[in-house]
Amino acid sequence: MSDFMLPDIGEGIVECEVVEWRIDEGDEIAEDQPVVEVMTDKALVEITAPEAGRVTRLYVAKGEIAKVHAPLFAYEATGEEGLETPPRPAAREEDEVASPAAEAPPPGASSAAPTPAAAVRTKDFILPDIGEGIVECEVVEWRVAEGEHIEEDQPLVDVMTDKAMVEITAPEAGTVSKLYVPKGEIAKVHAPLFAYTPSHAEPSESPAAGSETSRPESLAEVPSVSSVASGGRGPYGRIPASPAVRRLVREHGLSLEAIAGSGKDGRVLKEDVLRFLESGPREDGQLEHDRQRSERPASYSRPSDAVKPPRRDDGEIRVEPIRGVRAVMARRMVESASTIPHFQYGEEIDVTELLTLRERLKPVAEAQQVRLTLMPFFMKALALAVREEPILNARLNAEVTEIHYLPSVNVGMAVDSRSGLIVPNVKHVEQRSVLDVAREIQRLTADARDGRVAQEDLKGGTISVSNIGALGGTYAAPIINAPELAIVAIGKSQWLPRFDERGEVTRRAIMTVTWAGDHRVIDGGTIARFCNAWKGYLEAPETMLLHLG
Repeated sequence: MSDFMLPDIGEGIVECEVVEWRIDEGDEIAEDQPVVEVMTDKALVEITAPEAGRVTRLYVAKGEIAKVHAPLFAYEATGEEGLETPPRPAAREEDEVASPAAEAPPPGASSAAPTPAAAVRTKDFILPDIGEGIVECEVVEWRVAEGEHIEEDQPLVDVMTDKAMVEITAPEAGTVSKLYVPKGEIAKVHAPLFAYTPSHAEPSESPAAGSETSRPESLAEVPSVSSVASGGRGPYGRIPASPAVRRLVREHGLSLEAIAGSGKDGRVLKEDVLRFLESGPREDGQLEHDRQRSERPASYSRPSDAVKPPRRDDGEIRVEPIRGVRAVMARRMVESASTIPHFQYGEEIDVTELLTLRERLKPVAEAQQVRLTLMPFFMKALALAVREEPILNARLNAEVTEIHYLPSVNVGMAVDSRSGLIVPNVKHVEQRSVLDVAREIQRLTADARDGRVAQEDLKGGTISVSNIGALGGTYAAPIINAPELAIVAIGKSQWLPRFDERGEVTRRAIMTVTWAGDHRVIDGGTIARFCNAWKGYLEAPETMLLHLG
């Protein structure tokens, strides 16, 4: 019988609420079958079965709180039915999983009289299901070594998935006893990543006669970053809060960064939220909410060489495996180019007035710590043009028998990160102001170049923009980011001579763009009309004001 441990869902979440069980005890389950829905501070998450088998126990009842890295349900895998295994007690904070390192006696040791060290139970940290069907990842950088003491929520290791870099943190305080997967090797989901001895299980010296009994140092006694100094964050930059508290914060349109937590390590309690609502939001709290989420506290350190190019010796062939983001990009580009008939459409856009408007608005944006580029204008104009030709923001079903028109415009932007090309997207551009879009672009760009984009930021894109002009290119023939139906490549802006309405030569800022559309459903006339609408908003940017509401 195997226990399924609730995986690390990310964003510093340590617990979540069980919303609905899809199965009962005794049910047969298939691999990848939806088993349970849990509510995090972000959204409803569906958890699937790791393999086929039969459910033997549900540890956490509907409506109760499940802990990350604690047992969620037990099952017998197909092929192991009939093996008698003693039932496991309900999930508790002190539950331990014995690691292979703890069970194997040292060479030459006698099994008759275990030493105090042998009696210490260690735990295996199981690499959690990171989502998106990922079954393995590459260990990029270990932040700790064997024998080091660790604190709860401390960053331990960076792993590279096919999406982005993921940071894995310590589930509790203790001492690292073994690193199972070396740097540069592949770690498997649901397999041990490292072993550690929790602080409460570490042996202490026997007390001398007449002296007080010694005990392990508790987390409360370990010096930590002040919640005031870190803006209400815990020691490692996260804001501890339960799912119920996070949901309360979200329902009132607040931000955890703006609420001072009175709990341990700056943990935000329900009473803190209610107190904040009674007193009203402070100005400094609002400013904190407006800060970029990519900002890290002073105590956080990140290796600058997390992804190093292989060293090349003269006269030798340099071999570099294609992994992570580059591997998935290679597969998707081949699939898109070979299965989607691309229709290319080029145009010139006069952005002279747009550049002038941006220069006037830049001081306003800078006063709110936002860097205003042309990209938010491109995105906002694109969302407005979608109203006239909504098929460019649609989807095709797998059988290519239906067109699904999407309710929101989530504009993806290709970012040349150090781990490869990734395309995070700004959600609901049609509902956002230009300044808000600029703020999201700034956050996503910083996260992407850092290789730490959240999974949610990579999902749900509806149409993409590739700003090749930022690197100096003039023209490009982009490949559609399937399952989207269109993408535009933006070239650099150049000051070129053009004739005005009186026939006189004048100096204008000209930008070239090249669209690629899925020719199965988007014809030349459709993409031309869409581009004309988009061009109209960019060449006369003040007209966008008529559509803001």
